[in-house]
Amino acid sequence: MQREKWYGYLFILPMVIGYALFLLGPIIAAFTMSFTDWSLIKDEQFIGLGNYIKAFTKDPVFWSTVWNSLYFTLVFVPLNIVLTLALALLLKDKILGVGFFRTAIFTPVVTSIVVWATVWKYIFQTDNGLVNSILRIVGITGPAWLYDLSLAMPTVIIVTLLKGLGINMVIFLAALNDVPHMYYEAAKIDGASRWATFRNVTLPLITPSVFMVVMITMIGSLKVFGQIYVLTGGGPGTSTYVFVYYIYEQAFKMYEFGYASAVAFILFFIIFVLTILQWSLRRRWVHHEQ
Repeated sequence: MQREKWYGYLFILPMVIGYALFLLGPIIAAFTMSFTDWSLIKDEQFIGLGNYIKAFTKDPVFWSTVWNSLYFTLVFVPLNIVLTLALALLLKDKILGVGFFRTAIFTPVVTSIVVWATVWKYIFQTDNGLVNSILRIVGITGPAWLYDLSLAMPTVIIVTLLKGLGINMVIFLAALNDVPHMYYEAAKIDGASRWATFRNVTLPLITPSVFMVVMITMIGSLKVFGQIYVLTGGGPGTSTYVFVYYIYEQAFKMYEFGYASAVAFILFFIIFVLTILQWSLRRRWVHHEQ
């Protein structure tokens, strides 16, 4: 038994080493760096909580980034949950063409975000984009979707939404298929409408999946980067700055690695708190439903 235990340690050793070198080590280094004023053009200097104080009290762009990230999340997450659940309800039965529609909706998920965003950047071009070309046919002058302060973020949300529908739809499909059919038969015998059946039978039974989808979608929305980088580059102005893009800009454009690390750990703390909060609410809600 002792020999088998050491064999087990030996087999997991490569993974432990990889975890320590490529995940745990960089996290510790970045956390240490967040307490320093360091860049590629000057020597490292320990400044304690200076970077965190700067973010909360001296950097208006940081608060613009917080608002933009909050705006993106509050709009994107509910839209994603409602649309993916609706698609799952429509496509859960074996009807003609259901395989095609499932594939068509899921395909963007496995498409590179850079490729996806590049295609949509041409679609939303001001002069020759597909959207504005269609609007011109009906006599409407299309706006500058990606260069308008009020339209840039909604456009990014639409592009992100269309790409990510498939993964949550699959999760909801799996949850819906696990609901015992006898509950639907009982509801039908009682004369329940479709809405009543969904509200009183389907939704309570898929609540764990709903909470999981909300959690992973919210965390993903706070880490959005590729589409921002390709579509708007954070513009116009700072109207589409989000956390990860701002971290990237501070680190690899301004070379403020210490400050970028501090902002990264602020994002980590926000995600950690939201995750704990959602997990607590999930346990209470699921227990209440049961």
